[in-house]
Amino acid sequence: MFAERLGKLLGDLFGAKPKYITVPVSTAAPAQALPPDRLPRHVAIIMDGNGRWANARNLPRTAGHAAGTEALRDIIRASDDWGIECLTIYAFSTENWARSKDEVGALMSLLLRYFASEIDELDEKNVRILILGDVDGLPAPQREAVVNAMARTRGNTGLKLNIALNYGGRAELVRAARTLARRVQAGELAPDGIDEAAFAAELYTAGMPDVDLLIRTSGEMRLSNFLPWQTAYAEMVFDRTYWPDFDRAAYLRALREYAGRSRRFGKEKAEGSNG
Repeated sequence: MFAERLGKLLGDLFGAKPKYITVPVSTAAPAQALPPDRLPRHVAIIMDGNGRWANARNLPRTAGHAAGTEALRDIIRASDDWGIECLTIYAFSTENWARSKDEVGALMSLLLRYFASEIDELDEKNVRILILGDVDGLPAPQREAVVNAMARTRGNTGLKLNIALNYGGRAELVRAARTLARRVQAGELAPDGIDEAAFAAELYTAGMPDVDLLIRTSGEMRLSNFLPWQTAYAEMVFDRTYWPDFDRAAYLRALREYAGRSRRFGKEKAEGSNG
C-alpha cells in the first residue's frame, strides 16, 4: 500500500504545470482557481503536528514524522505545479536536538532516506535545493547528503526549495551581524554602510524575496524562531490540520486566504481597497 501511494506521488511529480491553480476542494465542490498574479512568490511552512497525529492513532511519534514526509512530497510538487517561486520548510531547529535520542535519530534517518529517494526527481524537475542553517553541525552522513544535494541542484532554475535544517532564526541574525562586524574590522565596509540591504545579503536567503505567506499547521500560533527577518511583513495562516493531513486542498485554502488579503506594508489603505 505504501509503495503504491509513493509511486502515485512520484508520478504526479511529472505532470504539466497549469496556468491556473485548479484543484478540487472536495468531491462536491467545483475546482477552485487562482490567477498567478495573486500567488505569493515565497511561501514558508512550519510543519507542525506530526507527533500529535501519531498519538491520536496510537502510533509512535516516528510514524508521524514518516507520514509528514509523504505530505511534504506532495506540497513540494504542488508548489512547483502552481508556480511558487520559493518554498521554505522548517525541517529541524537548533532546539530540536533537545528531543529524545530516539526521535532525533529517527528524524536524521528520515533525512537521509528523503534525499536518497527524492533527489533524482527534484533535479529532473529543475528544483534548486538550499539548506538554511548550520550544515557543519549535522552528523557526517546527513552533512554529506545535504551538501551533495545542494551541489547537484545549484544550477537549477525552477522552484527554490529551502530546507531549514539545524536552523535558528536568532542564530542566523547573530551570524549575519558577526560577518558584517568582521567586514567593518577589515576595513571593507564602513559602519554607516550597514543598512537593511547589507544585512539581508548576509542571511541564508540572500537574493530571495522576503516571505509573502507563512503557514503553520496544527493550530499553534507562534513563529518558533523561524525566519524572524524574512517574515517581517508576511501574511500568516494558522491551520488546525496536523501536518501529515495537510494536502493540496488545505494548501489551496491558505493560498486563497492570502489572495484575499490586502498587503499594505505599513502604508495607508488605498481608497476602494478591501484591506
